[in-house]
Order: sequence, then structure tokens, then C-alpha cells
Amino acid sequence: MRSLSLRLYGAFTSLVQPLVRRKLKRRAEAEPGYAVAVEERFGHYDDAAVGTGWCWVHAVSLGESRAAGILIAELRRQHPGIPILLTHGTATGREEGAKLLEPSDLQVWQPWDTPSAVARFLDRFAPRIGVLMETEVWPEMVAACRERRIPLVLANARLNEKSLASAERLGWLARPAYSGLTAVWAQTEADAHRLVSLGAKVAGVYGNLKFDATPDARQLAAAAKFKGQLPRPLVVLASSREGEEQMLLDVLKRFGATSPLPPEQPGIDSIARQVAAVQWMVVPRHPQRFDEVAALIESNGFGVARRSAAGAPTAAEIWLGDSLGEMALYYGLADVALLGGSFEALGGQNLIEAAACGCPVILGPSTFNFAEVADLAVAAGAALRVQTMEQAVRAALSLVGDAVRRDAMVQSAHGFAASNRGAAERTAAAVLAIAEGASPMPARTAASPAVAPEERAEPTLD
Repeated sequence: MRSLSLRLYGAFTSLVQPLVRRKLKRRAEAEPGYAVAVEERFGHYDDAAVGTGWCWVHAVSLGESRAAGILIAELRRQHPGIPILLTHGTATGREEGAKLLEPSDLQVWQPWDTPSAVARFLDRFAPRIGVLMETEVWPEMVAACRERRIPLVLANARLNEKSLASAERLGWLARPAYSGLTAVWAQTEADAHRLVSLGAKVAGVYGNLKFDATPDARQLAAAAKFKGQLPRPLVVLASSREGEEQMLLDVLKRFGATSPLPPEQPGIDSIARQVAAVQWMVVPRHPQRFDEVAALIESNGFGVARRSAAGAPTAAEIWLGDSLGEMALYYGLADVALLGGSFEALGGQNLIEAAACGCPVILGPSTFNFAEVADLAVAAGAALRVQTMEQAVRAALSLVGDAVRRDAMVQSAHGFAASNRGAAERTAAAVLAIAEGASPMPARTAASPAVAPEERAEPTLD
């Protein structure tokens, strides 16, 4: 029999369902992807294939979808032909996930966590195993899978102190949900301790799947080609969040970036000249903010050169990386990256891709989402930590003016990324072992011939 707390939770999620629909409608005005297949979110799948034996992978948003892509590739390597059911919660996650699909796979929205929607989802697809990526633990889904004896695991799991505190405040819901998971594989020892404190069955500390990602070789090659033509070093504010772009613009203005340069004086290299000797670039984390950030830059007295627009940028402009899926290109172009999300109290974005591209990183004070990775990167010499955006700009200027020190950080970044690989192989093997224990897996088949991706034009910034 279900607990009273779970029944109350199910009644609440059912009651607020109209509000969820209203929120989706509002989000769709800015991001049309939220208007796609809305009824799937409530367990209605008119055109979706019926099937059993799915390896269901849930990747809520963009970052989780990229991590899921690494795991799915390794699952296919270890068990060719495995059918993948991929679910998401955000439009960017679904867009990224669509790139991972093979003809035998399926993609739908994650069901809203009501008893009826979850039941329809599980009735329709009957997955052999469910793999939740990183943080997504929903009480109703966990309970329903447990009742149906469907193993549900949490892979690449992370739980920061802030999230732990929130979960503890709702311990009556969180503890049964975490303890109801079949297995959890944590990114770090600190994550593992926090997860265990909520009752999770931590079966291993496997590291972060994103270390196993290989940067897009075509993007890196395009970046190297273009970088050789740049007249100035480039510093990027990567994956910036709201408020951080204004911080950077304020610092650049304070240092005289939009004012006429002072006359040259022998032996004196003013801060304004140092700033003017660098090409500045901003890449917002969320695509719905591209236009907003472009307008913000212009309102602060700077010109904007957008990645999506043709035309050669000029020295007075800030470049705007307004494209998805090109972070390897941007990190390849950059001499230094300022890590977005770390200058506001947002916990930081993941710096692993920057390290894999050999791009030195400057971190702000807030990195609680990736605390251990950030600390290890600093210890390895792949990153520097500062407390303010002004300090970050000064540190970036120092690095671009010191080729020896910067080259040492490039080598440290490559070494840091390479030394932490292996999570994908371990996680995929563990997932398959549990799936095979739950029910026989389909017979292994020869890997399907690789389908050449549609030819894409080489990325350019012309």
C-alpha cells in the first residue's frame, strides 16, 4: 500500500496540472519547442510506437542530454542494437537528444509526475530499465517503477549542498524516492556521501561522464584555421547567465573599452590598451536570451557581431556566440574562457569541455554545482579562481600577455581532461548488468552500418 505522503503528493501534482499546461504555453511563446507534442507530457502518445524492452534514458535538459549521448554511445558499443527510449523536460534537451537517435530509437517528453501520466507512460513503453541522468528523481515515477519491478537507476549522479538541504526539508518525499532507486553511481565521493545521507544505494563513484566526450574535431579544426587569422587574442565569457554579461560590460567600460585610447607613452601599457588589444566574446547559456544579450551589449555602447549573421566583425564590437552545439568552436577560438554561472550565485557551468579543448578557464566564486571538478581543475593548473568579474578580466589580460604561462595552462587542461576519463565504460557495464538481471536482453547483433551524418558546412566566423 502506498504511503499517505505519496498519495498526497500525487493528489497535488494532479491538482496543479492546469498550471503546468499554462506554464508550457507561456514558455512556448519564447521557445516554440515547448509547443511540440504537449500531450506526451501527460501520458498520451498518439503516434509513438508501442514496445517493450526499451532502455529508457531520461535527460532533462541540454547538459544532461550531452552526458546521455556519451552513455548511449557506450551502451551501443557494449550491446549493439539496444533500443533507446529517450525522454526530456526542456526544449533544448529534446533538440539535443534528437541528434542521438537511431532508427530503432524513440524520443518523447518525460511524463508529468502524476499517478495517471506515469502509469500511461509505463504501460505504453514497459522499459526494461530506466536510467535517470544526474539529478532527476521524481517520487511518483520511482514508486511506480518499484511496484512494477522495473529497475530505475541514477547515473552520473550529483547532489550539491544546496540541493541536499532542499531535499532534507522535504525528507518525507525525498528519502523514499532516493531509497527506492535500484542503484546510484555518483560523480564524486562528496556527491556519494550526500546521496547516501538521503538513503540512496550508491553502488560506485565512477566520475563524470562528460570527461569521456570528444570535442567536435571539425569545429576545432575550423577554430584553428580561423584563429590563425585573428589579429588579437580572444577571451570568451562562456555559458553566461543573466546578470553576468552586464558585469563584464561594466568592467570593460570602467577600463575604458568604449572610450578613445589614451596617447601611447613609452614604457606604459595602460589597462585601456590591454582591453582594446583583446577580442571579447559572449556566449549565453540559454538560446532564448540571445536577442536580449545582443540588445544589452548595444545599450552599453558596444557594437555586436553575431555568429548567426554574416559580415566581418570590427574592433569596436563584441562577438556574440548565438548558436547551439558549437562550444568546441568557441573554446577552440578562445585564448581564455571566463566560466559562466560562476560570477552570480548560480553554482557555475561545467568546465570539462573547455579543458578537453585545451582552453584555460577562470572561475568566479560560485561553483557549487561542480565543486570537486572545479577544485581539481584549479589544483591541476587548468583553471584559476577569482572572486569578482574585474579580477577575472585582469587575470585574463595577464594570461593573454604571458604566452609561457598560458601554454602551460593549455597543457594542464589537456592532461586534466585525459586523466579523468573512464566513467562511460563503467556506467554502461553496470546498466547492462542490471538490465540483463531484470529480464533477458535482446540477442546481440552486429553493429548496424554507420550512417554518414548529413554533410555540414565547415563552421566559419566570417
